[in-house]
Amino acid sequence: MARATEARRVALSLLSERRRRSARARDLLRASEALSGLSERDRALATRLVMGATAAQGELDRVIGAHLRRGAKLEPRVRDALRLAAFELLYLSTPVATCVSQGVELVRGVAPRAAGLANAVLRRVSSEDARALAASRGRVAAGECDPSDLARIGALPVWLAERAWASLGRERACAWAASALEPAGAYVAANRTRWTEEDAARLLSAAGCAPEPAALPGSFLLGSPSRLAASGLVERVDVLPCDLAAQEVALACAPAPGSRVLEVGQGRGTKTVLLEGVAVASGGPCQIVSVEVDAGKSALAARRMEAAGLADHVRCLVADGQGLGDELGTFDLVLVDAPCSGTGTLARHPEIAWSLREESLPGLAALQTSILRAAAGRVRPGGLLVYATCSVLAEEDERVVDALLASPAGAGLELLDARRTALPHADTHFVARLRRR
Repeated sequence: MARATEARRVALSLLSERRRRSARARDLLRASEALSGLSERDRALATRLVMGATAAQGELDRVIGAHLRRGAKLEPRVRDALRLAAFELLYLSTPVATCVSQGVELVRGVAPRAAGLANAVLRRVSSEDARALAASRGRVAAGECDPSDLARIGALPVWLAERAWASLGRERACAWAASALEPAGAYVAANRTRWTEEDAARLLSAAGCAPEPAALPGSFLLGSPSRLAASGLVERVDVLPCDLAAQEVALACAPAPGSRVLEVGQGRGTKTVLLEGVAVASGGPCQIVSVEVDAGKSALAARRMEAAGLADHVRCLVADGQGLGDELGTFDLVLVDAPCSGTGTLARHPEIAWSLREESLPGLAALQTSILRAAAGRVRPGGLLVYATCSVLAEEDERVVDALLASPAGAGLELLDARRTALPHADTHFVARLRRR
Protein backbone atom coordinates (compact mmCIF):
# COMPACT_ATOMS: atom_id res chain seq x y z
CA MET A 1 0.00 0.00 0.00
CA ALA A 2 1.50 3.34 -1.09
CA ARG A 3 1.72 6.03 1.56
CA ALA A 4 0.89 9.66 0.81
CA THR A 5 4.06 11.62 0.16
CA GLU A 6 5.35 14.06 2.73
CA ALA A 7 4.68 17.03 0.44
CA ARG A 8 1.01 16.05 0.13
CA ARG A 9 0.67 15.37 3.86
CA VAL A 10 2.11 18.82 4.66
CA ALA A 11 -0.23 20.37 2.11
CA LEU A 12 -3.24 18.65 3.68
CA SER A 13 -2.23 19.76 7.16
CA LEU A 14 -1.94 23.37 5.98
CA LEU A 15 -5.23 23.28 4.07
CA SER A 16 -7.03 21.92 7.14
CA GLU A 17 -5.41 24.54 9.34
CA ARG A 18 -6.57 27.26 6.93
CA ARG A 19 -10.14 25.98 7.17
CA ARG A 20 -10.10 25.75 10.98
CA ARG A 21 -8.59 29.19 11.51
CA SER A 22 -10.13 30.97 8.50
CA ALA A 23 -6.55 32.04 7.80
CA ARG A 24 -4.96 33.23 4.59
CA ALA A 25 -3.15 30.49 2.73
CA ARG A 26 -0.11 32.67 2.02
CA ASP A 27 0.29 33.58 5.70
CA LEU A 28 0.25 29.91 6.72
CA LEU A 29 2.70 28.94 3.99
CA ARG A 30 5.08 31.72 4.99
CA ALA A 31 5.10 30.66 8.65
CA SER A 32 5.12 26.86 8.21
CA GLU A 33 8.15 25.08 9.65
CA ALA A 34 6.96 21.80 8.11
CA LEU A 35 6.94 23.42 4.67
CA SER A 36 10.40 24.92 5.21
CA GLY A 37 11.74 21.47 6.05
CA LEU A 38 10.82 20.05 2.64
CA SER A 39 13.13 19.90 -0.34
CA GLU A 40 12.70 22.77 -2.81
CA ARG A 41 10.81 20.52 -5.22
CA ASP A 42 8.45 19.18 -2.54
CA ARG A 43 7.96 22.67 -1.12
CA ALA A 44 6.89 23.88 -4.56
CA LEU A 45 4.38 21.04 -4.91
CA ALA A 46 2.90 21.54 -1.44
CA THR A 47 2.61 25.28 -2.05
CA ARG A 48 0.93 24.74 -5.39
CA LEU A 49 -1.56 22.29 -3.89
CA VAL A 50 -2.51 24.56 -1.00
CA MET A 51 -2.83 27.69 -3.14
CA GLY A 52 -4.68 25.85 -5.90
CA ALA A 53 -7.13 23.97 -3.70
CA THR A 54 -7.89 27.24 -1.92
CA ALA A 55 -8.41 29.19 -5.15
CA ALA A 56 -10.59 26.46 -6.69
CA GLN A 57 -12.52 25.59 -3.54
CA GLY A 58 -16.03 26.26 -4.80
CA GLU A 59 -15.51 24.44 -8.10
CA LEU A 60 -13.86 21.49 -6.34
CA ASP A 61 -16.79 21.23 -3.93
CA ARG A 62 -19.20 21.25 -6.88
CA VAL A 63 -17.25 18.49 -8.62
CA ILE A 64 -16.92 16.35 -5.48
CA GLY A 65 -20.54 16.89 -4.48
CA ALA A 66 -21.79 15.68 -7.86
CA HIS A 67 -20.37 12.23 -7.08
CA LEU A 68 -21.79 11.82 -3.59
CA ARG A 69 -25.13 10.36 -2.64
CA ARG A 70 -27.84 12.98 -2.16
CA GLY A 71 -27.65 14.34 1.39
CA ALA A 72 -24.25 12.74 2.09
CA LYS A 73 -22.07 14.62 4.58
CA LEU A 74 -18.29 14.60 4.43
CA GLU A 75 -16.13 14.91 7.51
CA PRO A 76 -14.20 18.21 7.06
CA ARG A 77 -10.76 16.57 6.93
CA VAL A 78 -11.98 14.13 4.30
CA ARG A 79 -13.29 17.03 2.21
CA ASP A 80 -9.92 18.78 2.56
CA ALA A 81 -8.13 15.68 1.29
CA LEU A 82 -10.54 15.24 -1.62
CA ARG A 83 -10.14 18.91 -2.57
CA LEU A 84 -6.36 18.51 -2.74
CA ALA A 85 -6.58 15.33 -4.79
CA ALA A 86 -9.25 16.66 -7.15
CA PHE A 87 -7.27 19.86 -7.74
CA GLU A 88 -4.13 17.90 -8.60
CA LEU A 89 -6.08 15.54 -10.82
CA LEU A 90 -7.86 18.29 -12.77
CA TYR A 91 -5.41 21.18 -12.89
CA LEU A 92 -1.89 19.75 -12.61
CA SER A 93 -0.09 17.39 -14.96
CA THR A 94 0.37 14.57 -12.42
CA PRO A 95 -0.60 11.14 -13.84
CA VAL A 96 -4.18 10.15 -13.02
CA ALA A 97 -3.18 6.93 -11.27
CA THR A 98 -0.85 8.84 -8.96
CA CYS A 99 -3.51 11.45 -8.13
CA VAL A 100 -6.11 8.81 -7.30
CA SER A 101 -3.71 6.66 -5.28
CA GLN A 102 -2.29 9.58 -3.32
CA GLY A 103 -5.75 11.06 -2.76
CA VAL A 104 -7.02 7.76 -1.37
CA GLU A 105 -4.03 7.56 0.98
CA LEU A 106 -4.58 11.13 2.18
CA VAL A 107 -8.18 10.25 3.03
CA ARG A 108 -7.12 6.97 4.63
CA GLY A 109 -4.74 8.91 6.87
CA VAL A 110 -7.56 11.01 8.37
CA ALA A 111 -10.54 8.62 8.08
CA PRO A 112 -9.61 5.01 7.16
CA ARG A 113 -13.21 3.96 6.56
CA ALA A 114 -13.64 6.67 3.89
CA ALA A 115 -10.85 5.33 1.65
CA GLY A 116 -13.30 3.39 -0.54
CA LEU A 117 -15.48 6.46 -0.96
CA ALA A 118 -12.43 8.52 -1.94
CA ASN A 119 -11.43 5.96 -4.56
CA ALA A 120 -14.90 5.98 -6.11
CA VAL A 121 -15.21 9.78 -6.14
CA LEU A 122 -11.75 10.42 -7.57
CA ARG A 123 -12.18 7.82 -10.31
CA ARG A 124 -15.39 9.53 -11.42
CA VAL A 125 -13.68 12.91 -11.31
CA SER A 126 -10.95 11.51 -13.56
CA SER A 127 -13.40 9.99 -16.05
CA GLU A 128 -16.11 12.67 -16.14
CA ASP A 129 -14.89 16.03 -14.88
CA ALA A 130 -11.44 15.84 -16.43
CA ARG A 131 -13.11 15.19 -19.79
CA ALA A 132 -15.42 18.19 -19.35
CA LEU A 133 -12.47 20.41 -18.41
CA ALA A 134 -10.53 19.26 -21.49
CA ALA A 135 -13.53 20.12 -23.66
CA SER A 136 -13.72 23.62 -22.15
CA ARG A 137 -10.01 24.13 -22.73
CA GLY A 138 -10.45 23.06 -26.33
CA ARG A 139 -13.26 25.56 -26.89
CA VAL A 140 -11.17 28.34 -25.31
CA ALA A 141 -8.21 27.50 -27.56
CA ALA A 142 -10.48 27.52 -30.63
CA GLY A 143 -12.10 30.84 -29.69
CA GLU A 144 -15.53 29.18 -29.48
CA CYS A 145 -16.03 29.43 -25.72
CA ASP A 146 -18.48 31.18 -23.43
CA PRO A 147 -18.19 32.37 -19.79
CA SER A 148 -19.08 28.91 -18.46
CA ASP A 149 -15.91 27.57 -20.09
CA LEU A 150 -13.87 30.31 -18.42
CA ALA A 151 -15.43 29.42 -15.07
CA ARG A 152 -14.38 25.80 -15.53
CA ILE A 153 -10.79 26.38 -16.69
CA GLY A 154 -10.15 28.96 -13.98
CA ALA A 155 -12.24 27.21 -11.28
CA LEU A 156 -14.22 30.45 -10.90
CA PRO A 157 -17.79 31.33 -9.95
CA VAL A 158 -19.83 31.62 -13.16
CA TRP A 159 -21.06 35.10 -12.23
CA LEU A 160 -17.45 36.33 -11.92
CA ALA A 161 -16.50 34.82 -15.29
CA GLU A 162 -19.53 36.54 -16.85
CA ARG A 163 -18.56 39.91 -15.33
CA ALA A 164 -14.97 39.56 -16.48
CA TRP A 165 -16.10 38.61 -19.99
CA ALA A 166 -18.31 41.71 -20.16
CA SER A 167 -15.49 43.93 -18.83
CA LEU A 168 -12.50 42.56 -20.72
CA GLY A 169 -13.89 41.02 -23.87
CA ARG A 170 -13.41 37.39 -24.86
CA GLU A 171 -9.67 37.33 -25.55
CA ARG A 172 -8.48 39.08 -22.39
CA ALA A 173 -11.08 37.32 -20.24
CA CYS A 174 -9.78 33.96 -21.50
CA ALA A 175 -6.21 34.91 -20.61
CA TRP A 176 -7.32 36.14 -17.18
CA ALA A 177 -9.21 32.93 -16.41
CA ALA A 178 -6.38 30.73 -17.70
CA SER A 179 -3.92 32.45 -15.36
CA ALA A 180 -6.12 32.32 -12.25
CA LEU A 181 -4.64 29.04 -11.00
CA GLU A 182 -1.08 29.57 -12.19
CA PRO A 183 1.64 30.27 -9.59
CA ALA A 184 2.23 33.98 -9.08
CA GLY A 185 5.67 35.22 -10.13
CA ALA A 186 8.07 35.89 -7.26
CA TYR A 187 8.83 39.50 -8.19
CA VAL A 188 10.65 42.12 -6.15
CA ALA A 189 11.45 45.77 -6.79
CA ALA A 190 14.68 47.45 -5.74
CA ASN A 191 14.47 50.42 -3.39
CA ARG A 192 15.78 52.78 -6.04
CA THR A 193 16.17 55.62 -3.55
CA ARG A 194 19.00 53.60 -2.00
CA TRP A 195 20.38 51.16 -4.57
CA THR A 196 21.08 51.02 -8.27
CA GLU A 197 19.66 48.09 -10.18
CA GLU A 198 23.14 46.53 -10.28
CA ASP A 199 23.58 46.94 -6.51
CA ALA A 200 20.20 45.35 -5.81
CA ALA A 201 21.03 42.42 -8.10
CA ARG A 202 24.26 41.84 -6.17
CA LEU A 203 22.43 41.92 -2.83
CA LEU A 204 19.83 39.43 -4.03
CA SER A 205 22.47 37.16 -5.54
CA ALA A 206 24.50 37.21 -2.33
CA ALA A 207 21.35 36.12 -0.45
CA GLY A 208 20.98 33.14 -2.80
CA CYS A 209 17.72 34.40 -4.34
CA ALA A 210 18.86 33.82 -7.96
CA PRO A 211 17.50 37.12 -9.34
CA GLU A 212 16.82 37.66 -13.03
CA PRO A 213 16.07 41.16 -14.40
CA ALA A 214 12.36 41.53 -15.12
CA ALA A 215 10.47 43.74 -17.54
CA LEU A 216 10.50 47.00 -15.57
CA PRO A 217 13.31 49.21 -14.21
CA GLY A 218 14.60 47.89 -10.88
CA SER A 219 12.44 44.75 -11.00
CA PHE A 220 13.59 41.14 -10.57
CA LEU A 221 12.09 37.68 -10.79
CA LEU A 222 13.53 35.42 -8.09
CA GLY A 223 14.53 31.88 -8.96
CA SER A 224 14.86 30.96 -5.26
CA PRO A 225 12.32 33.15 -3.47
CA SER A 226 12.41 31.07 -0.27
CA ARG A 227 15.84 32.58 0.48
CA LEU A 228 14.46 36.12 0.66
CA ALA A 229 12.83 35.89 4.10
CA ALA A 230 16.06 35.15 5.94
CA SER A 231 18.13 37.70 4.01
CA GLY A 232 16.98 40.82 5.89
CA LEU A 233 16.58 42.65 2.58
CA VAL A 234 12.81 43.08 3.02
CA GLU A 235 13.03 44.21 6.66
CA ARG A 236 15.64 46.83 5.70
CA VAL A 237 13.51 47.85 2.70
CA ASP A 238 16.40 47.23 0.35
CA VAL A 239 13.90 45.43 -1.86
CA LEU A 240 10.12 45.19 -1.86
CA PRO A 241 8.11 42.05 -2.68
CA CYS A 242 5.91 43.57 -5.35
CA ASP A 243 4.16 42.35 -8.48
CA LEU A 244 5.02 43.98 -11.79
CA ALA A 245 1.52 45.44 -12.13
CA ALA A 246 1.92 47.51 -8.94
CA GLN A 247 5.28 48.71 -10.21
CA GLU A 248 3.61 49.77 -13.46
CA VAL A 249 1.21 51.97 -11.51
CA ALA A 250 4.09 53.86 -9.89
CA LEU A 251 5.77 54.32 -13.26
CA ALA A 252 2.53 55.65 -14.74
CA CYS A 253 2.39 58.29 -12.01
CA ALA A 254 5.88 59.58 -12.96
CA PRO A 255 6.30 61.96 -9.98
CA ALA A 256 8.81 64.70 -10.76
CA PRO A 257 11.72 65.49 -8.40
CA GLY A 258 10.59 68.04 -5.82
CA SER A 259 6.91 67.68 -6.72
CA ARG A 260 4.16 67.52 -4.12
CA VAL A 261 2.34 64.18 -4.12
CA LEU A 262 -0.80 62.94 -2.34
CA GLU A 263 -1.20 59.17 -2.05
CA VAL A 264 -4.70 58.06 -1.03
CA GLY A 265 -4.79 54.47 0.22
CA GLN A 266 -1.21 53.99 1.37
CA GLY A 267 -1.66 50.53 2.84
CA ARG A 268 1.70 49.30 4.12
CA GLY A 269 3.65 51.77 2.02
CA THR A 270 4.93 49.69 -0.88
CA LYS A 271 3.79 52.10 -3.59
CA THR A 272 5.08 55.00 -1.48
CA VAL A 273 8.61 53.63 -1.79
CA LEU A 274 8.07 52.89 -5.48
CA LEU A 275 6.91 56.47 -6.12
CA GLU A 276 9.97 57.88 -4.40
CA GLY A 277 12.13 55.50 -6.43
CA VAL A 278 10.68 56.78 -9.70
CA ALA A 279 11.27 60.39 -8.63
CA VAL A 280 14.85 59.71 -7.50
CA ALA A 281 15.59 57.93 -10.78
CA SER A 282 14.52 61.17 -12.50
CA GLY A 283 16.76 63.37 -10.40
CA GLY A 284 15.63 63.61 -6.78
CA PRO A 285 12.96 62.76 -4.19
CA CYS A 286 9.41 64.09 -4.20
CA GLN A 287 7.43 65.13 -1.13
CA ILE A 288 4.59 62.70 -0.38
CA VAL A 289 1.61 62.99 1.94
CA SER A 290 0.20 59.47 2.33
CA VAL A 291 -3.32 58.92 3.65
CA GLU A 292 -4.52 55.60 5.07
CA VAL A 293 -7.78 54.95 6.95
CA ASP A 294 -6.38 51.95 8.89
CA ALA A 295 -4.27 53.21 11.80
CA GLY A 296 -2.34 49.95 12.09
CA LYS A 297 -1.35 49.98 8.44
CA SER A 298 -0.39 53.64 8.62
CA ALA A 299 1.87 53.01 11.62
CA LEU A 300 3.51 50.09 9.80
CA ALA A 301 4.01 52.26 6.71
CA ALA A 302 5.63 54.98 8.83
CA ARG A 303 8.08 52.44 10.24
CA ARG A 304 8.86 51.23 6.74
CA MET A 305 9.57 54.81 5.64
CA GLU A 306 12.07 55.10 8.50
CA ALA A 307 13.72 51.84 7.49
CA ALA A 308 13.78 52.91 3.84
CA GLY A 309 15.44 56.22 4.69
CA LEU A 310 12.43 58.21 3.45
CA ALA A 311 10.99 59.67 6.65
CA ASP A 312 12.10 63.19 5.67
CA HIS A 313 10.17 62.98 2.41
CA VAL A 314 6.99 61.11 3.40
CA ARG A 315 4.28 62.14 5.86
CA CYS A 316 1.91 59.33 6.88
CA LEU A 317 -1.59 60.39 7.95
CA VAL A 318 -4.51 58.41 9.34
CA ALA A 319 -7.56 59.77 7.53
CA ASP A 320 -10.59 58.73 5.52
CA GLY A 321 -9.97 59.21 1.81
CA GLN A 322 -13.59 60.26 1.37
CA GLY A 323 -12.95 63.43 3.39
CA LEU A 324 -9.74 65.08 2.21
CA GLY A 325 -9.91 68.54 3.72
CA ASP A 326 -8.64 71.86 2.36
CA GLU A 327 -5.95 71.88 5.06
CA LEU A 328 -4.02 69.37 2.96
CA GLY A 329 -3.65 71.90 0.17
CA THR A 330 -3.27 70.96 -3.49
CA PHE A 331 -0.80 68.66 -5.20
CA ASP A 332 1.05 68.16 -8.46
CA LEU A 333 0.12 64.48 -8.40
CA VAL A 334 -2.69 62.67 -6.61
CA LEU A 335 -2.73 58.86 -6.67
CA VAL A 336 -5.88 57.05 -5.58
CA ASP A 337 -4.96 53.42 -4.91
CA ALA A 338 -8.55 52.42 -4.36
CA PRO A 339 -9.92 49.59 -2.20
CA CYS A 340 -11.32 47.03 -4.63
CA SER A 341 -12.38 43.44 -5.24
CA GLY A 342 -8.83 42.30 -6.05
CA THR A 343 -10.03 40.31 -9.07
CA GLY A 344 -6.81 41.15 -10.92
CA THR A 345 -4.75 39.33 -8.28
CA LEU A 346 -6.37 35.89 -8.09
CA ALA A 347 -3.11 33.96 -8.47
CA ARG A 348 -1.59 35.90 -5.58
CA HIS A 349 -4.68 35.94 -3.33
CA PRO A 350 -6.47 32.59 -3.75
CA GLU A 351 -9.27 33.31 -1.29
CA ILE A 352 -10.76 36.11 -3.41
CA ALA A 353 -12.75 34.30 -6.10
CA TRP A 354 -14.97 32.26 -3.79
CA SER A 355 -15.24 34.78 -0.93
CA LEU A 356 -16.23 37.73 -3.13
CA ARG A 357 -19.97 38.31 -3.38
CA GLU A 358 -21.56 39.79 -6.48
CA GLU A 359 -23.88 41.91 -4.35
CA SER A 360 -20.87 43.66 -2.77
CA LEU A 361 -19.79 45.31 -6.04
CA PRO A 362 -22.21 48.27 -6.02
CA GLY A 363 -21.05 49.23 -2.53
CA LEU A 364 -17.41 49.01 -3.57
CA ALA A 365 -18.06 51.16 -6.64
CA ALA A 366 -19.84 53.77 -4.53
CA LEU A 367 -16.89 53.91 -2.11
CA GLN A 368 -14.39 54.18 -4.96
CA THR A 369 -16.39 56.99 -6.58
CA SER A 370 -16.60 58.89 -3.30
CA ILE A 371 -12.84 58.64 -2.72
CA LEU A 372 -12.02 59.65 -6.30
CA ARG A 373 -14.29 62.70 -6.11
CA ALA A 374 -12.64 63.82 -2.88
CA ALA A 375 -9.19 63.30 -4.36
CA ALA A 376 -10.05 65.30 -7.47
CA GLY A 377 -10.46 68.38 -5.29
CA ARG A 378 -6.79 68.12 -4.19
CA VAL A 379 -5.32 68.36 -7.73
CA ARG A 380 -3.86 71.75 -8.58
CA PRO A 381 -4.22 73.28 -12.08
CA GLY A 382 -1.98 71.38 -14.47
CA GLY A 383 -1.70 68.54 -11.96
CA LEU A 384 -2.27 64.83 -12.54
CA LEU A 385 -4.90 62.58 -10.95
CA VAL A 386 -4.21 58.82 -11.19
CA TYR A 387 -6.89 56.27 -10.31
CA ALA A 388 -5.72 52.67 -9.83
CA THR A 389 -7.33 49.39 -8.80
CA CYS A 390 -6.29 45.75 -8.88
CA SER A 391 -9.68 44.79 -10.31
CA VAL A 392 -10.57 43.66 -13.83
CA LEU A 393 -14.23 44.65 -13.49
CA ALA A 394 -15.57 47.66 -15.39
CA GLU A 395 -17.90 48.68 -12.55
CA GLU A 396 -14.82 49.36 -10.39
CA ASP A 397 -12.69 50.78 -13.18
CA GLU A 398 -13.98 52.67 -16.25
CA ARG A 399 -17.42 53.30 -14.77
CA VAL A 400 -15.96 54.93 -11.66
CA VAL A 401 -13.90 57.28 -13.85
CA ASP A 402 -16.98 57.98 -15.98
CA ALA A 403 -18.99 58.78 -12.85
CA LEU A 404 -16.33 61.27 -11.73
CA LEU A 405 -16.24 63.02 -15.10
CA ALA A 406 -20.04 63.23 -15.17
CA SER A 407 -20.16 64.87 -11.72
CA PRO A 408 -19.37 68.44 -10.61
CA ALA A 409 -16.17 67.09 -8.97
CA GLY A 410 -14.92 66.13 -12.44
CA ALA A 411 -15.27 69.62 -13.90
CA GLY A 412 -11.98 70.79 -15.37
CA LEU A 413 -10.50 67.28 -15.55
CA GLU A 414 -9.47 65.72 -18.85
CA LEU A 415 -9.00 61.97 -19.27
CA LEU A 416 -5.55 61.34 -20.74
CA ASP A 417 -5.63 57.55 -20.89
CA ALA A 418 -7.04 54.47 -19.19
CA ARG A 419 -5.70 50.94 -19.50
CA ARG A 420 -5.15 47.62 -17.80
CA THR A 421 -1.66 46.31 -17.24
CA ALA A 422 -0.86 43.32 -19.41
CA LEU A 423 2.60 41.97 -18.62
CA PRO A 424 2.73 38.14 -18.78
CA HIS A 425 2.80 36.15 -15.52
CA ALA A 426 1.77 39.25 -13.55
CA ASP A 427 -1.33 40.66 -11.89
CA THR A 428 -3.77 42.90 -13.77
CA HIS A 429 -4.27 46.46 -12.51
CA PHE A 430 -6.37 49.27 -13.96
CA VAL A 431 -4.77 52.72 -14.31
CA ALA A 432 -6.49 55.92 -15.46
CA ARG A 433 -4.70 59.28 -15.70
CA LEU A 434 -6.55 62.60 -15.71
CA ARG A 435 -5.15 66.12 -16.02
CA ARG A 436 -6.67 69.22 -14.43
CA ARG A 437 -6.84 71.99 -17.00
